[in-house]
Amino acid sequence: MINLSRYLATSLLIVGLFSSSPLRAQEAIEDDTQILFVFDASNSMNAFWEGNRKITVATRLLSESLDELYGVPGLQLGLRVYGHQTKFIHGEQDCDDTELVVPFSTGNNLVVKRALSRIQARGTTPIARSLERAAEDFKPGDGRKVIVLITDGIEACDEDPCAVSTMLQARGIIVKPFIIGIGLEEQFKETFRCVGNFFDATDSETFREVLDIVIEQAMHDTTYEIDLLDPSGAHESNVAVTLRDRHSGEVMQQFIHTLNQSMLPDTMHIDPVPTYDVTIHTLPPLVRDSIRFNARSHNSLVFEGVEQGTIRAEFARNERNEYGDLHVLVSESKSQIPVHSFEINAAVKFLTGTYDVYFPTAPPTWIRNVVVRNGQIAPVIIPQPGHLQLDASAAGYGTILSANGEVVYKFDVGNPSGRLILQPGKYTLLFRARSANSSEYTVTKQFSIVSGKTHHLSIHG
Repeated sequence: MINLSRYLATSLLIVGLFSSSPLRAQEAIEDDTQILFVFDASNSMNAFWEGNRKITVATRLLSESLDELYGVPGLQLGLRVYGHQTKFIHGEQDCDDTELVVPFSTGNNLVVKRALSRIQARGTTPIARSLERAAEDFKPGDGRKVIVLITDGIEACDEDPCAVSTMLQARGIIVKPFIIGIGLEEQFKETFRCVGNFFDATDSETFREVLDIVIEQAMHDTTYEIDLLDPSGAHESNVAVTLRDRHSGEVMQQFIHTLNQSMLPDTMHIDPVPTYDVTIHTLPPLVRDSIRFNARSHNSLVFEGVEQGTIRAEFARNERNEYGDLHVLVSESKSQIPVHSFEINAAVKFLTGTYDVYFPTAPPTWIRNVVVRNGQIAPVIIPQPGHLQLDASAAGYGTILSANGEVVYKFDVGNPSGRLILQPGKYTLLFRARSANSSEYTVTKQFSIVSGKTHHLSIHG
């Protein structure tokens, strides 16, 4: 049974289905562009909007767009209609009421307009089934395949347009929807989020504007490049880039920035409708919020002053030791905000600036105010550790303190005998046997550690 309130909820939905293509721009498109209009002729299109029936307004605006498309080289148009054959009867809707009225052909703008003029709004709203069958209407070929769906109601046949979208993507079709809602309740707006970008239309001009954008995108891509420029004007590259929809937070594009054979940034395709937050994943990241791309043109997003140098953290002589795969932490010197952690002996690029490098040694080692300069390597080298061979004749409680009073090792239970790794320096051992019942029996031992050497210390010797 159809939910009548859902059926009568009004919206205008425009969905673009583009043939799959890589992010990198193609030099030319050899095959024709095919645009299929899928038109809603359900009963609810008889409702009034701005003093006219919605089907009248939608037909007029679509016809005007068809006039503008007349004579465009390599353009083929088609028309699929649903809800026009079977009269709507509550509880008995015809969910197979969808038909390819005008097959694809070139120069058939007038044929599509005449077909639109004869359509009467009668039946139900089988959006998912119409989209699924529309995918079969296109002629074979690698050219652009675009579906423009115009409807004033949400899915009425208990099917899922989002699932159809997923299926089409699995077949290599990218779904890029544009949704204009009129009088939709908030809960119904959410049903469109999985289908695409939602717009609230307050008048026919909004519908006209979005329809023009979709059609223009079908004919002319919106593209962009990201220029990462150092002070000399040379291009930086080979860093990760993320573009998120600022409204939803959804990741729209992610890629590794690349320079082409001419040493210029790759040209990328983009949907110009959302507002984007752009992150260049340098260390630390470069972020631009609320970016809008100009539709149907090439956009340049320029980041100036992008200078990078390299931090290489290592032990002296670059030898491995018992610390194993130690991970160092790099923070900005001014803010103390951690920027990145990486394995010792690796060389990692950072934006030019001043950093503090933390080694989780025993005790921890901080190298402050490391200056990273453009195109240069900043080696951060700390001494190799030494070892303490500790011998105790009894279990007890103990602590090893560094020269500045930092706790390096703490023994709370058991016999502390064993081999300990320590950075070079002076240390103090405090120890009291568990059987000793007075602080006066605390043993104090001072000792020094040398790189690559083992110091033997007997607590009771």
